[in-house]
Amino acid sequence: MVSLGAASLLRPSRPFDEKLKSYECGADPVGDAWVQFPVGFYLVALLFIIFDALAVFLFPWILALRGLGMWGIWTMLMFLSILSLGWIYAYRERILEWQ
Repeated sequence: MVSLGAASLLRPSRPFDEKLKSYECGADPVGDAWVQFPVGFYLVALLFIIFDALAVFLFPWILALRGLGMWGIWTMLMFLSILSLGWIYAYRERILEWQ
């Protein structure tokens, strides 16, 4: 609460019409704000999150591989097999193909 109060006292207060608009870029909004996106965008985002998790866990695993031994190798193989099932599902459903 103290930091929020200090920020409200220290920040510059310059209200004018351009700053109070929805977009500060100067372009007037055109059309409705409710635009439907194709489901493919969301599916690609989910796949990105899945394979981003692969990158996040794979690099530290490579650095600690000597100390982990066979248990670490089998654990990573199980992790990679689960992610490969997701890749196979995405390939079969043709999620990564754009029309």
